[in-house]
Amino acid sequence: MALDFTALPLAFQFTSPGPILVKIGPIIIRWYGLLIASAVLLGVSVSQYLAKRRNINPELLSDLSIWLVIGAIPTARLYYVLFQWSEYAQQPQDIIAIWKGGIAIHGAILGGVVAALIFAKLKQISFWQLADLVAPSLILGQAIGRWGNFFNSEAFGSPTNLPWKLYIPLERRPANLVNFEYFHPTFLYESLWDLMVFALLLTLFFRSLSGKPRLKTGTLFLVYWVAYSLGRLWIEGFRTDSLMLGPLRIAQVVSLIGISLGLAGLAWLYLRRRPLPDVVSPSKGDGAMG
Repeated sequence: MALDFTALPLAFQFTSPGPILVKIGPIIIRWYGLLIASAVLLGVSVSQYLAKRRNINPELLSDLSIWLVIGAIPTARLYYVLFQWSEYAQQPQDIIAIWKGGIAIHGAILGGVVAALIFAKLKQISFWQLADLVAPSLILGQAIGRWGNFFNSEAFGSPTNLPWKLYIPLERRPANLVNFEYFHPTFLYESLWDLMVFALLLTLFFRSLSGKPRLKTGTLFLVYWVAYSLGRLWIEGFRTDSLMLGPLRIAQVVSLIGISLGLAGLAWLYLRRRPLPDVVSPSKGDGAMG
């Protein structure tokens, strides 16, 4: 027998107020843009704080953040557009309309990793040290950014009658689900999961500082990648708008690859007891950055 939650309080039934925060004449401030900007600023602050705790020059993280934004945002959009090309081919003017939503975190991570590798090579700094400092900020930014999906009424799950259901306006519903009003709030699931991963990474970081035991370089980023991918793997199964490659959900395929690579990296570090390959020599990459 199906459970009936209709008599429960409405406190967990989410309804977006719309994508626009403020509109004054031609000036429009959207929730999505505000959240992304806030995530970047907060992320830089967190990374700089962690760098100081490891006696690393925090200004390097400020410089790196510019590279990450330049590398991540265009690739996040390109990734999304490529897998939704049938839609954007009909409306090419929307390809650059990133303020309307439509960016893929896996594309952002790919672009960010490439940017960080180049930055590390140019600065002769260990990529894995940088990655460890950025990982907590990255997952925190993802937790914040997911709320942009809420305001845009996008990236929601299948229909549900659970008390934490999400109302989706008629014009935002898939054609085959127009008769349903409430859907799984997958933005909330992922945001909460990301916050738990953020707490895990900070716990590992500060335990390492106290010598219980000191983590090997690269551990935090690998744990981030495995933990995030585990969450995305099951949450993606709820989504109604997954990017697809034939019958496969791209995010789930990438998540499985990420879990495999992350676990392999951790095994390399702790079972084989060898440092991860880096873009600089071990003698330059294992020490603290001044």
